Amino acid sequence: MLGGYRIEGRRAAEIAASVERGVGAGGLAPGELLPPMRELAVELGVNPNTVAAAYRILRERGVIETAGRRGSRVRPKPATTGRESIRVDVPEGVRDVATGNPDPVLLPSLAKAFAAAAEQNDREPVMYGDAAVEPELARRARAAFDADGVPDGPIAVTSGSLDMIERVLAAHLKPGDTVAVEDPGWGSLLDLVPAVGLRTAPVGVDDEGPLPDDVRRALDAGARALIVTDRAQNPTGAVVSAARARALRTVLKDHPDVLLIEDDHGHGIVDLPPHPLAGTTRSWAFVRSAAKAYGPDLRLAVFTGDTVTVDRVRGRQRLGPGWVSLLGQRALVRLWAEGAVDPKAVSEAYAARRDALIAALAERGITAQGRSGLNVWVPVPDETGAVARLLHAGWAVAPGARFRMSAPPGIRITAATLATDEIAPLADAVARAVGPAPERGYV
Repeated sequence: MLGGYRIEGRRAAEIAASVERGVGAGGLAPGELLPPMRELAVELGVNPNTVAAAYRILRERGVIETAGRRGSRVRPKPATTGRESIRVDVPEGVRDVATGNPDPVLLPSLAKAFAAAAEQNDREPVMYGDAAVEPELARRARAAFDADGVPDGPIAVTSGSLDMIERVLAAHLKPGDTVAVEDPGWGSLLDLVPAVGLRTAPVGVDDEGPLPDDVRRALDAGARALIVTDRAQNPTGAVVSAARARALRTVLKDHPDVLLIEDDHGHGIVDLPPHPLAGTTRSWAFVRSAAKAYGPDLRLAVFTGDTVTVDRVRGRQRLGPGWVSLLGQRALVRLWAEGAVDPKAVSEAYAARRDALIAALAERGITAQGRSGLNVWVPVPDETGAVARLLHAGWAVAPGARFRMSAPPGIRITAATLATDEIAPLADAVARAVGPAPERGYV
């Protein structure tokens, strides 16, 4: 018995499923110690090897972690309790600035591009065994990578950046390996790493990207991979500067066997130049998604990397989905060819909204980050209180807990759709929310 929860099952899969149900339903709390394998085997009347296999399944799924003689316990942030559940339910009449979505007004129309792609598909139907990457997409993507200093490498396509990151991690790492990740950082990524049985090592972030000393500490401690956001870091808006890139390359040169993954999150919506780290280590991958500039539902990202990494991803992809729809690839080529998105104009539109909010907050004594992208990050002393007070004032913001591990509390405000006349009222509400709670008098 574990605090009232009984693990059940006779086969490894059944035992693992029982533990996972307990974690998902709250019967097994994060950090709770599981029974020793032999003890649970006796209780269930099964061979200890069966329990060992169940625990292995749970480790690989990111539900539990094992620390030698100290035993196995539920992960502090198990995969079954994802960060997406840390959100605010937005009542009717409350302004939602928590979504992280781009402004639909700044997204291009897709109708003509998909119609043209469909007509091409009618003329040249895509069949099993055809090339997985549209040649013109590969040519244009490679030219863009070349222009931005990304080293030469083959081109592949995945269903978004997170899909690519998961595939690249799986191509190189094994369960139990450690990945250095930005903190605060992308909530979905912070969920993904433990979900595939890997450990996270938090790395601090400022406006210029990951902190070199934190990266060095994580790699010296044995982290086998590092994930860096080059532009429009979520949630802080950080952009890796030229000076920071030089410092990070110096650190990485001392760890040539580390897997480096770069997500150019701001591609198409940021006009500040990228400063890639790619090529500093033997194994690397660099990805650009179409989501923020062309629409989240395209589910399409283009990446390059060293030959071994890309070949491993392509090989595994062939055994699963096979390829990412060439209909979507051809539509994106059309959008690129027509210049459907003007990165400078889009970047300026988002910057005007971010900068106005940051300036208004500064006038009220509130420090905030938001150098690029869609969001503004506001450090707060009391995260739960700030979120609740803002909701009461008519504003729904994203709790910082979705994006951080050991970083201090904060809230994320999506500035992407803010109107000019909303800036001052929102800044006033934030200033009131992050200040001390009003004192109550008693008569």
